[in-house]
Amino acid sequence: MSQHDLTIKAPEEVKSYPATIKVYTRTGDKGTSSLFTGERRSKDDAVFEALGNTDELSSMLGLAIAYLQATPADTLISRLEAIQCLLQDVGSNVATPLNTEKQMSKVRRTRFDPDGYHCEQLEAWIDELSEGLPVHRSFILPSGGLAASTLHVARTVCRRAERSLIPLKDDVDKETLMFVNRLSDFLFVAARWAAMKQGVTERIYVRQQGRSTELD
Repeated sequence: MSQHDLTIKAPEEVKSYPATIKVYTRTGDKGTSSLFTGERRSKDDAVFEALGNTDELSSMLGLAIAYLQATPADTLISRLEAIQCLLQDVGSNVATPLNTEKQMSKVRRTRFDPDGYHCEQLEAWIDELSEGLPVHRSFILPSGGLAASTLHVARTVCRRAERSLIPLKDDVDKETLMFVNRLSDFLFVAARWAAMKQGVTERIYVRQQGRSTELD
């Protein structure tokens, strides 16, 4: 196992916390929230928009995992779980602006993928899953069953997450942007692969003919 490999623990292996810990803090009741550095910003700040999008993406991957369980495509689950963990790391990087000079220890702690390993891993997975996929000369519509369609939705959320990171490009690691960009490509291929493994036919774009008029 390399230093980059992620291990997903079973529920019984995860440290338990006292039941007295409360989910709510009331600190955000006035419309602000805190970055990892301790700085408070309005909840409509670009940072929280990006964090919300990556959180939504992880949630969508969780739904895809549920649809993949006990199917011929369930070998994809471990990769999606690893990606969920990496999205937590992406969030930590986003929540710790690089220009925070007084919190450089936290900036170093939340550095994301400095050697580009995780981006390269996504590319390797894309190449692997692409082998044997049906070749289509038309656009592929989001389809292919519950798991594949959910992965297509995750892909579109990933694209939105990437767009929301652009205003923050000077405050996040360049590898964060690279990873999220490559992730949408992976999710597209993963959706197609899941459809193929589950034996569900993908739908393709067919030009729709409108009514003819005398001006045609």
